[in-house]
Amino acid sequence: MAEHAVLIAAADLLPAMGARLSAEARDLLTFTDAEALRALEAITTKRPALVMLERRFAGTPRGAALISRIKADPSLADTMIRVVSSEGGSPGELAGAGIATPPAAATPTRAAHPAPARHGVRLPVTPELDHRGTRRAPRFRIAGAMDVLVDGSRGTIVDLSVYGAQLVTPTVLKPNQRVRITLSDDETTLRCGAVVAWASFEIPKEAGPRYRAGLDFVDQDTVAIEAYTRRHREGS
Repeated sequence: MAEHAVLIAAADLLPAMGARLSAEARDLLTFTDAEALRALEAITTKRPALVMLERRFAGTPRGAALISRIKADPSLADTMIRVVSSEGGSPGELAGAGIATPPAAATPTRAAHPAPARHGVRLPVTPELDHRGTRRAPRFRIAGAMDVLVDGSRGTIVDLSVYGAQLVTPTVLKPNQRVRITLSDDETTLRCGAVVAWASFEIPKEAGPRYRAGLDFVDQDTVAIEAYTRRHREGS
């Protein structure tokens, strides 16, 4: 039995799962899937021997981001991550969730994927996805921290082309979402519509949670965006 363990699940599943899994540790801390940041704070403070994620939560962007943060923290090298089912199935039944966990009694084996085996999480070996596809125009990394407004909420541009941009923002962004963006500097203010081509949720170690997204512009002024890019791209 572990001294400390953490369980994260949907609010409607948490009471029953907490009761069923209470024997896993002397001190079981439970958090809803909406409390991922509080859970992360408890994990980094208490350094539990076991972190249990309900299967559906583990498959979400927030769940994946939390797993990545735990695996990237050297102080949590001895923390085991286990994906658990609300129905009480064995870990071997969870392969369909995209994260397979070996039975507790088994000896962990190192996966070909760079995910450390010490955390008990084996990820499928797949090539990294190219979310952006083939470029229609050169895309340039933007120097410094240039602000962009996304439906009135502030974000930061990562790179930019006349057809699209990559940015980070605390605002929730989802693929196929239509947004209105504003780029501005001392010389001009540019406004255009955009469609979210891809988005991912991140929990940076030294910052708050955020979304990273790629946008495809619509009804844009390509000449003005090209001039803006020349003024702010790295090395300009």
